[in-house]
This record gives sequence, structure tokens and C-alpha cells, in this order.
Amino acid sequence: MSSAGKAGRYRGSVKDFPDFDANQDAEALYNAMKGFGSDKEAILDLITSRSNKQRIEICQAYKSLYGKDLIADLKYELTGKFERLIVGLMRPLEYFDAKEIKDALQGIGTDEKCLIEILASRTNQQIHALVEAYRDAYERDLEEDVGADTSGHFKKMLIVLLQGTREEDDVVSEDLVEQDAKDLLDAGELKWGTDEAQFIYILGNRSKQHLRLVFDEYLKIAGKPIESSVRGELSGDLEKLMLAVVKNIRSTPEYFADRLFKAMKGLGTRDNTLIRIMVSRSEIDMLDIREIFRTKYEKSLHHMIEGDTSGEYKKALLKLCGGDDDAAGEFFPEAAQVAYQMWELSAVVKSELKGTIHPAGDFNADGDAKVLRKAMKGFGTDEDAIIAVVTQRSNAQRQDIIKAYKSHFGRDLMADLKSEIAGALAKVILGLMMTPAQYDAKQLKKAMEGAGTDESILIEILATRTNQEIQAINAAYKEAYHKSLEDALSSDTSGHFKRILISLALGNRDEGGVDLAKAHEDAKVVAETLKLSDVSSDDSTSLETRFLSILCTQSYPQLRKVFQEFIKATNHDIAHAINKRMSGDVRDAFLAIVRSVKNKQAFFADKLYKSMKGAGTDDRTLIRIIVSRSEIDLLNIRREFWDIYDKSLSHMIEKDTSGDYRKALLAICGGED
Repeated sequence: MSSAGKAGRYRGSVKDFPDFDANQDAEALYNAMKGFGSDKEAILDLITSRSNKQRIEICQAYKSLYGKDLIADLKYELTGKFERLIVGLMRPLEYFDAKEIKDALQGIGTDEKCLIEILASRTNQQIHALVEAYRDAYERDLEEDVGADTSGHFKKMLIVLLQGTREEDDVVSEDLVEQDAKDLLDAGELKWGTDEAQFIYILGNRSKQHLRLVFDEYLKIAGKPIESSVRGELSGDLEKLMLAVVKNIRSTPEYFADRLFKAMKGLGTRDNTLIRIMVSRSEIDMLDIREIFRTKYEKSLHHMIEGDTSGEYKKALLKLCGGDDDAAGEFFPEAAQVAYQMWELSAVVKSELKGTIHPAGDFNADGDAKVLRKAMKGFGTDEDAIIAVVTQRSNAQRQDIIKAYKSHFGRDLMADLKSEIAGALAKVILGLMMTPAQYDAKQLKKAMEGAGTDESILIEILATRTNQEIQAINAAYKEAYHKSLEDALSSDTSGHFKRILISLALGNRDEGGVDLAKAHEDAKVVAETLKLSDVSSDDSTSLETRFLSILCTQSYPQLRKVFQEFIKATNHDIAHAINKRMSGDVRDAFLAIVRSVKNKQAFFADKLYKSMKGAGTDDRTLIRIIVSRSEIDLLNIRREFWDIYDKSLSHMIEKDTSGDYRKALLAICGGED
């Protein structure tokens, strides 16, 4: 169960215990379980500090000394999640995997996620050992059981993976790489319907090294990463399985880091997933998983386990984790390399931005105006009719409806809507009826009026809008409030934070290409600035001024290259460095810029998720993002939401809102993923 990892280095977190004595350990465990109650602390300390091979020897010694089955005694003495974790550690990896799959196939329904995780991530040797262990433990054929419990192309791919025949030759044919990339493109994007068999054959059999080059070639010829095509061409469990295979081809530790994050985020913990990964990877690549986890999620795995679990269960998991990466205060070279690759991917991925609201066909402004007037006339209001019209027309069409309403009825449609609908629904509908620039201007105005300023709204809008959008917001703000946006920001904010916002509000971000020499020099400036022990709002040096100018005025492609050069120079990721060296609104503003540059749609997906998780809903944020992105990239945001949180945006809105407000949001959201 051990792994030498990179360049012959061991990458597990659990190692052989020095001066190991199986008989002595067996006696210690026997004494810990003897009499009334059990010494759980002693049990977890001993078992989590022995390697799997040593634990097997302890089981044998226990049997010899006491004539009893150690696993059976542990099951009797322990309970719940802690028992599942400790008992899992006592089995060889192949028998642990066999038990997990047996449990996944048993009872009503199948745990497809467990099947996918194990079969997509194991090596040929691990698959062969698993098949034999399953036969030995249950006197059944694993392939037959999987085949009986699954169906279609999903079943076919699982059976292919169960053969454990993935090519392992490191010698790669360039011609075959090009052919496989072309065959995948022909089987999906260029075909009416999808040739799933071609995806299954190539992704299920080719070597990892070969497939990584195929993915690079596919990006060149298709203009999008293979993951985008898998999502677009496949569906259901087959899509999830293929995405898991692709992720494991790219980086198995990153795949498990993602799985661990999803197991602990939000309300509740997916303990079976958490236990399975911590047990199965503790002697393989836990150190790599930890490093990548910290890089991607800006917190250590240790820290997240600590906050999400309790009792002996928590203590045992933390021992398997093997250390807190936040405590060290420095990044690992491997984590920095992962961060570099993420920026590389961010630079090459060119996804077509798609909204969820499009111009209605056979549009008739007069007809829509009459429908809306009828919905608001007389006793009561027909909210369904209002929602149906407003959420299914583009913003340009809504402006035509406003004019038609005035012409026909001599009335102000916005005023009538305000008097007829209220609450969160009114905020959604009225927001949709404004132009995007008017809407953003109003959000900025509301963020600055009254006691206190909502800095998060100022940051979100100004850090994510294009030059053209910023210029339109400036004009709309001036027209609506008879004051320039710059003056409003100046009077409502101060220090470095004010300078950042005013710089962004000018809408002067460069729109050119990449200058490698300049990126290299700017990375040095960024590195020097972030070496400061602290950045306070009162500090004002030329170095910090240049840093601000770099982040607020350079093009997104240029900044991606600057951030890559920064990693090469410092072994740190820019987001982590900002998080560590800065604080308050200045930190939040710079982080928003960095995240927007890396993946703007993921930035919005994260804000949407946070607006709905936990007790209560941040309706203001939810409405603002759904309304403002509905014709720009809400479909892309939906996809990022699914990728990051393993649930659909629609599903979360449905659970977290109600009534006509929910109907309106779901209509804008545009469907279940």
C-alpha cells in the first residue's frame, strides 16, 4: 500500500513504525478493549501510527495470542464513523476497496459515485488485486456483480476499467496522439449524436502519458478542453465517470483533493467519502493531495477536517492527514507547480460565454405590454404572467416593452410594477427591467448609501466588469444620481482601497496581448511588494503604486502571465501570497481581481453558493448575480457551480427560496444541469 511517489520519494503520510513489535501492539489493543468500556485514544494512536502491512501483522499476532479476531473485537467495541474508519485501516487496500464496492452494490440503489471513484483512480495492479480480493472475500465475480447492477455505456466503461489493461508504455507515438485526438473530436463535437464507444475505447485503454498529450492536441484542434466536450456530449453517470477518468489522467492527487473538498463543504459531511479517501491514500499520495488541496482551496486539509469533524473520529483523521500545511506558512514546490499549471489552463481555455436569457422569437412589444397591463389591472396581480413575460425577454426587448406600455396606456411600467409586486420578487423583476448599466449603477449607489458601506458589492462589480461595461455604468450613475461614480467612491472610501476602486472605475484596463519581458519584470514588483510584513491603508510607496497599477490596469492575458512568472520566481501562488500579506478590503479587492482573471465564472459560482449555504439566504447577492449575468455567462456559471459543488444551481435555488420569487429565479436560471 506504500508509494514511492515523485522521483522515488515516499508521498504517503503514514509510514512503518520504527522498532515495531506485533505481539506488543496486539497486547496493547487487547488491554485497551478489556473490561468495561474501551480506551479509544489508545486504539486510534496505535492504529493510525502503524503502516497497513504492520496492522496486518498485528491482526495475526492478536489471533495467535488470544484466539480472537481483532477486527471483530474492534467492531464490537467501537461505533459509528470512528468504527468504520478504524476497521477500514485494518484491511489490506484491495480488501478495503472490495468492501467499499460490495457496500456500493448492495441494497436498494447503487452508489455510483463510489464505483466511479475507485475504478477511475486505481492502477492496473490495484485493479487486479481488487478483483481477486472481491472473489476471495465474497466468492463472487466482481465484473458480473457490477454488470448486473449497472447498464448501458456506463456499465461498458466500468467493465473496461475492471480489466486493468490500461497501456503503461511511456513511449508515445505522435501520429497516434493526433489520430486519437481527431477520433475523439469526430466522435463528439463533429458528429450528430455521440459515438460513446470511441470515448470508451480511447479513455479506457490508452496510457496516462499518451492521453495527456491527446488532451493537449484536442485543445489545439477543438479550441476547448476535453472536459468541455465530455460535458457537452455525454450525460448522467457516464459523463461523471468519464470526467473522473480525465481528472485522474491529468492528476490523481488533484482528483482526490477535489473529492475531499466536496465531502466537507457546506452543511453536513459525506463521511463515507472522507473515510474512503483518507484510508486508501494515506500510504500512497496523501502529501500530494494535501499540497494541491491547500493551493486550490486556500486552506489546509488539516484545517478543514478540524472544522468539520469531532471527537476520536476527528483525531484519527488528523493523524492520517499527517500535518497542518497552514502552520508551516510556506508552499511546497509541488503545490506551486500545480498552481502554475492552473494558470496555464486558465490562459488556454477559451469557453464561449453563454447567458440563459435570449431574445424571444416572434417578439411583440405591444402584445407584451398588454399582457403586463392585464396582469396588474383590477383586483389582485397575476404574478405568473409578469414572470413569464419579463424573464423570457432579452433586456433590449424589455426596454421596447417599457416604451410600448407608455405609448398604449400613458403609464410608467416600472412604477406600476413597483406598486403591484413586493419583496424579493420585486427586486428580481425591477432589476431585469433596468438596463445592465442602470442596474449596476443602482447596486453601487445602494452599497454606498446609509450608515456603513457594503464593500463586497463595490468589489464584486468593479473587479469583474469589462471596460465597456464600466464606462456604461459611469454614464448611468451620472444620469441617475447627478454625481460622478468617482466622486461617490472618493467620499465613501479611503486609503489604498479607495485608490483600487477608483482605478477600476476608470475602465482603463489594457486590452492588448502578452508582453513576456514586461510580465517577468512585473512579477518581480509583485514579489517585492508581497514580501512586506504588512500592507496598511496608510502605506503609500512607489512599489505599492506599481503593484496596484499592475493588477488594476493590465489585461487579463497579461496578468495570467505575470502570475505564472510570480510562481516561478517565488514558489508561491499569487492568491495565497495576497491572503497572507494583506488584510481587510484591500486584500478582498485584489483577491477578487485575481479570481476574476483566473476564472470569472467560478468566482460568481462561489459567491452564489455562499449566498445560499447555511442558515438563511443572502438574497441581495443571489438576485444581483442572477440578474446581472443572465445574458452574459449565467450558463457558464451554472456549469462551474456543478463542477465545484457537485450540485446544480437550480436545485440549490429550489431548496433555498420559495413562491413567486423562486419561480422567477428558476426561470432566469434556465434549467436543471
